[in-house]
Amino acid sequence: MTETGPIVVFANFLSDLAVDLDEGQILTTWAQQAPRKAWLLRPGDVFVTPVPLSREFLRYVYDLTGVPPESVAVVEVPPAGAVPLARAVREAGLLEQVRALAGDRGAALLPTALDASAITFARDIGIDVHPYPTVEAAEAALKTTMLLNTKTGFRETAEQLGMRLPTGRMCRRPEAEGVARALLRDHERVVVKPDRSAGGHGMRFVSRDDLRGGASLPLDTVGGPEGLWVVEECLDVAQSVSVQLEVSASGTRALFSGAMRTVQGSFTGYASPLPPAGAHVADELEEWGTALGRHLSDHGYAGPFGLDALVDTEGVAYASESNIRRTATTTPHAMVTRLTEGWANAHPAWSVSKGSTRTPMDFDEALARLRASRLAFDPDRGEGVVLYADVPPDGRSWRYAVIARSAGDVAEQETALAEVLEFEGG
Repeated sequence: MTETGPIVVFANFLSDLAVDLDEGQILTTWAQQAPRKAWLLRPGDVFVTPVPLSREFLRYVYDLTGVPPESVAVVEVPPAGAVPLARAVREAGLLEQVRALAGDRGAALLPTALDASAITFARDIGIDVHPYPTVEAAEAALKTTMLLNTKTGFRETAEQLGMRLPTGRMCRRPEAEGVARALLRDHERVVVKPDRSAGGHGMRFVSRDDLRGGASLPLDTVGGPEGLWVVEECLDVAQSVSVQLEVSASGTRALFSGAMRTVQGSFTGYASPLPPAGAHVADELEEWGTALGRHLSDHGYAGPFGLDALVDTEGVAYASESNIRRTATTTPHAMVTRLTEGWANAHPAWSVSKGSTRTPMDFDEALARLRASRLAFDPDRGEGVVLYADVPPDGRSWRYAVIARSAGDVAEQETALAEVLEFEGG
């Protein structure tokens, strides 16, 4: 990011943008990824985080980014349950501290999710919301932002924009079983998705056998008794892919694309760029994404967004959902770009993923193992492994990024990493 003033990095993972706040446990789990936002910090910035950051991790980030520790402020907000981060800040009595740190310096709020509570928070501390010229302009984008982070809102808009979609229908929860049975007459399997969901939360894969003999279709409680659901044919998927784009005053531009790593529809990692064999898919994704970007711009939205798609075994892409927010790959990509500035290879290959170590370890121990094996990211080489999300709460479930010159080099380093950190199954 190139900013004229300081940024208040607001890690509001606890947001109703993608999932209802009733889904407290999943939101609290997602919030554990907040430390990765430290990679966005530049001198003068403020970081408001719902989880504490270890001193070792912060020192590591500052060393690699060249940011003087005394030039940034980190505000750790005590746990307040499944409530928006803005409310947690108020309940902890930290609002005045954040307002004072933001100061009268032309600062702007950079929320993970643009939601109503973030808008109110920006007003409370007297700053604008990045990248909007005013708080009012950001607020005007809320309706479209909320709609296009739903499965039904996306399907309706994608159809209007001419995207290829899996055969499917939108319905209320009580109708989902009947719709699934109807689709199963023509398809071997269907996927049943709650309207407001992210990362595969609440998704069900259903086969004909699952509903034989009068068996019912149990669904997650997400969305409530009359919530909206989408039932779609389950494609024979060869690859899950995405393109990440950005809407600005100068138009929509694609930032990067890649392949998602998923388990039963749940996101577990990402690798960029797409391999050469997927070039035709990348072109189509960018075309769809650009059309969606124009639609978003027409409705007042500005900033990053992602478009996900499924590629079947015949190489045909089907749009699956949009994420109108900073996604799980937005910050890692910004980190990769920042750490490789000035490197001869302007477009490195990279991946983010996670692995579970056989025994717990602290941050310094994990980093020491990487350094001893020469796997740790080396700024002089512009490649290596980055522990980008701090020590996990259990000391075992480590998130990492690998940056290298080619996809093959990324794969080699990931294999070596699994051995060095003794990942289960590695």
